[in-house]
Amino acid sequence: MLKAAGGTWNRRAAAHLLPGDAAEAVEAMLLTGEVTRPQDFGYFPTPAPVVEELLSLADLRAGHEVLEPSAGQGAIAAEAALICTVDCVELLADNAQHITAAGYARSVTVADFLTLPAEQRYDRVVMNPPFARQADIAHVTHALSFLRPHGRLTSVMSASLTFRTNALTADFRALVEHRGGQISPLPDGAFKASGTGVRAVLVTIPAI
Repeated sequence: MLKAAGGTWNRRAAAHLLPGDAAEAVEAMLLTGEVTRPQDFGYFPTPAPVVEELLSLADLRAGHEVLEPSAGQGAIAAEAALICTVDCVELLADNAQHITAAGYARSVTVADFLTLPAEQRYDRVVMNPPFARQADIAHVTHALSFLRPHGRLTSVMSASLTFRTNALTADFRALVEHRGGQISPLPDGAFKASGTGVRAVLVTIPAI
């Protein structure tokens, strides 16, 4: 696995040396049980059972305004739009065009979500952000600033949130606890239908 990830044996170090950040490569192995090279990273749509559970935790109500950042082709937004008004943000123009053509979103913004200024205008944020290099924590933290008081965020996140010990992860877990949120595990293989074995959890965080 280390060789497949690009590692080469170094006799002096008595170890495999990997190009770039070895911790990121090893984390991917732990999460998926397989080697994923950087060029293999891509868009993984949210499977229907995960969407159903995510929206159940969101407790959507008629009249809610909902934001889906990193919307992909709108697997989450399409279901949320059956109840609420939904705005989407998506980095890839082809995906954004797919959502626009489907017609269920009030607006579709083509942008890197992390570059957008915060607006406290949404009752709910529902999301499946990118996981690489703990980007999910950055995306979820930024998304919290889009909630109205008494709003709620629900997100798919990497299962590494439950076992990493670095300051970024520890601080995020403390934030979830402080706000009375929860971290719920998803079963292994939850994203198999989307072509990845990544392990994930569902995170719920109230605005207050």
